Amino acid sequence: MRRVFVQSFGCRASQADGAAIEASLTDSGYVAVRQAAAADLIVLNTCTVTHGADVDARRLIRGVHRDFPSCEILVTGCYAQRAPEEIAALDGVRWVVGNSHKATIAEIVATERTAEYHGQIIIGDIGAQRQFLAAPVRDIREDRTRPNLKIQDGCGNRCSFCIIPSVRGHSRSAPLASVIEQVSDLASRYCEVVLSGINLGRWGRDLPGGLRFVDLLRTLLRETSVRRLRISSVEPMDWSRDLLELVASEPRIAQHVHLPLQSGSDAVLKRMFRKYRTRHYTSRIALAHLLMPNAAIGADVMTGFPGETADEFAETRDFIECHPFTYLHVFTYSERPGTHAAEQEGSVPIPIRHERTQILRDLSDRKNMAFRRRMIGQTLSAVTLEQRGTALTSNFLKVEMATPRGPNQIVDLPIGAATPNALREYNPLLVL
Repeated sequence: MRRVFVQSFGCRASQADGAAIEASLTDSGYVAVRQAAAADLIVLNTCTVTHGADVDARRLIRGVHRDFPSCEILVTGCYAQRAPEEIAALDGVRWVVGNSHKATIAEIVATERTAEYHGQIIIGDIGAQRQFLAAPVRDIREDRTRPNLKIQDGCGNRCSFCIIPSVRGHSRSAPLASVIEQVSDLASRYCEVVLSGINLGRWGRDLPGGLRFVDLLRTLLRETSVRRLRISSVEPMDWSRDLLELVASEPRIAQHVHLPLQSGSDAVLKRMFRKYRTRHYTSRIALAHLLMPNAAIGADVMTGFPGETADEFAETRDFIECHPFTYLHVFTYSERPGTHAAEQEGSVPIPIRHERTQILRDLSDRKNMAFRRRMIGQTLSAVTLEQRGTALTSNFLKVEMATPRGPNQIVDLPIGAATPNALREYNPLLVL
């Protein structure tokens, strides 16, 4: 039997895509392996959100071919959709499969063997797709305990810095019945299921019946036995009062609100073509914190966007400082050919971009430490992880357990201390 190794990069949706690719290949007769050295076929599911992601992908492809010259290499994902010729020109690449054909990879590797040649490109117009296409995810890698289920793909926003709509296409939703079936199946084996998408809050907008994301959550809670749902990133304006009130009142939904910010300056948000301003964002985060004082509240933030002045950066820093964020994902702006921002004037020097990124990461660390210290003395619900002795709380904090438990359990943990990077379970034996 042929053996396959699948490695994914980038967002949660990409990780879910990788799991679906692996599932489809194992259904067709492959055996999934955990080391590239043991594989006959290596599938690299790429990201292209930054220039650095492209560089990393090319470096990895070269390294895989150098270290495992007898393996067949298939490259797919967002970079493959955006620049297939660049990838096809690399030594060792047998197939380049765009997002347009990602769901048919098992068929491609089974049938496209009549000609033994390099760099076969299989790609179509992703913008023409109107249906959600993804193989079902029935299992996940054995070293994971929290499966990622992608239920939405594509994005209708046209943020000036973002290449993703051109490589993912229009917003498309997984049918309701399919989501129920997959969550039910995953819930029979896993305590926590993470719902992900490229623009997750838009789920249902393209389906008949006028359903919204909050309706999906209510249906999953009613019709499945899932013990915990975790919502990945949702755009600020899609965090409606109904959605926030449901998350706040439902113990089976993780107390975790992630809403991308990108900038705390209205002038920068306008140049980014974002659909909200800081006053709108403030209304959402204030309601989230009011309803869930102990919830994790996270954001994506970008530094060094074209034209970002020192004063505009200071606005972002001050905005973050005075709002109840518990963590940040800070990204340094990277020019993407084909985006509006790449043509704008006022490029911020790279060293200044990196300096601003570090300032915000330091701020994130301080806020997260303050949040963790607030948890001391409380008892938090957590899912135990594959890393021995660790768990992840509903409000997105790692805990070092005093008594090791097996993975994939939901447990209540009394918190005794905050460590530099996590929490520590209270251990009465240390007091005696």
